[in-house]
Amino acid sequence: MNGLSSLLPPGFESLTTFVPAWAVEGTAARAKRRFESSREEREAFFSVAKDHEHAALELLDSKPLAAHDEGERRLMNLMLSLAHIALAIEVQGPEEERHRHSSRHMVITRSVADQHPDDNR
Repeated sequence: MNGLSSLLPPGFESLTTFVPAWAVEGTAARAKRRFESSREEREAFFSVAKDHEHAALELLDSKPLAAHDEGERRLMNLMLSLAHIALAIEVQGPEEERHRHSSRHMVITRSVADQHPDDNR
């Protein structure tokens, strides 16, 4: 097993090549990555990640967020990025380019997804 394949839990090896680009921490950073990516990058990630969504959510839901190890946190970040990309592909479609240019006017300052699992606010 090489270093890249050990970045994610077993069963998600086909997603490892997407970790550097898409396992992004933070809602604002994920949105920025979406809007900075090319259509080809979004489609390549979406075409592979969508097939792992149910298995990933089942694994991630099997224990509390605070108990996730590093690989599971990376997988969570990939799935959260997938939500951004699914919107771009399935909803925005060809309009994504227009929305991408307007995104500079939408600044994400905080998000529930960014709340630390141990934070009780």
